[in-house]
Amino acid sequence: MTKITVYSVKDFEKPIYNKLNKYDFELQLINEPLSMNNINTVNGSIGVLIDGATDANAELMAALKEHDVKYCFTRFVGYDNIDLNAASARGIMVARVPSYSPYSVAELAMTMGLDLMRHVANATVNTHQGDFRILPSYFSPEIHNLTVGIIGVGHMGAAEAHLYHALGAKVLGYQRHPNDNPEVEFVDETTLLKKSDIVSIHVPYFPGENDMMIGAIEIGHMKPGAILVNTARGPLVDTGAVSSALNDGELGGYAADVIAHGAAISGKQFDSLDDIQDKELVELMKHYPNVLITPHMGFFTEPATEDMIRVSFDNFHEAIETGKTKNQIR
Repeated sequence: MTKITVYSVKDFEKPIYNKLNKYDFELQLINEPLSMNNINTVNGSIGVLIDGATDANAELMAALKEHDVKYCFTRFVGYDNIDLNAASARGIMVARVPSYSPYSVAELAMTMGLDLMRHVANATVNTHQGDFRILPSYFSPEIHNLTVGIIGVGHMGAAEAHLYHALGAKVLGYQRHPNDNPEVEFVDETTLLKKSDIVSIHVPYFPGENDMMIGAIEIGHMKPGAILVNTARGPLVDTGAVSSALNDGELGGYAADVIAHGAAISGKQFDSLDDIQDKELVELMKHYPNVLITPHMGFFTEPATEDMIRVSFDNFHEAIETGKTKNQIR
């Protein structure tokens, strides 16, 4: 049997892995992310399957090589947590899952945007403290009168566009190569920022290329009181600029399912916010309830999880049988 070790697997997910194991891999399912602390768990494995909680740096790649691991695959779309050069230098193949149920992330992005636009978090905080007054700050527009800007109208962006369009909102889109989506009016980025009540980001992150693509200048173009939503990757947004815009009242709210230093924080429980090393993130979170941060759970639905597992198993099978896979990165 070919042994594959999978990391960051929750107990309730284990039956799903076993159900979808059509290639009869010898599966070792580990609850914790892969790290140097548990590297010996890869013993006897030809491949490992990780998620975004693993910092697959050069040190970890060297350790995988020492344990004769040939494949380090991620079940996520993004792979910026993997040192591709280090993997290539050690002959370790890297592959990903290029897409999964797009509604998983799209639904969360829309929910977070509407929660902030309708001041749900703010009102809930107050009512839970006994304040049931209808405050002037709760006044809001209705969904069908909103303009929503989607930056990156791929699978997930198009899914969110469809959801908003179905509710009657006007949907603007920006991407380098516009497609023929009939539910989206494609415009340039500045126009989208200026006209949108909610701006939602769905673009891949390329380190060194599009870091902080939404910064002080871009936020300055946004409508006063607009909402910014990031369910793509943390480094795409300058959180310091977001915090400043919230302080100045220029931005109505910020919602993110991703953070800049995810590998150091994701999956961990801290006794208090002060224990988190990312002080910029801590400062941003102090703006709650105008800031909503969730623990990278957009993918965390049954259909999306099954898609990620199924495609990952296909990747391993293709790589083992043919020496390559269509979803190979390096």
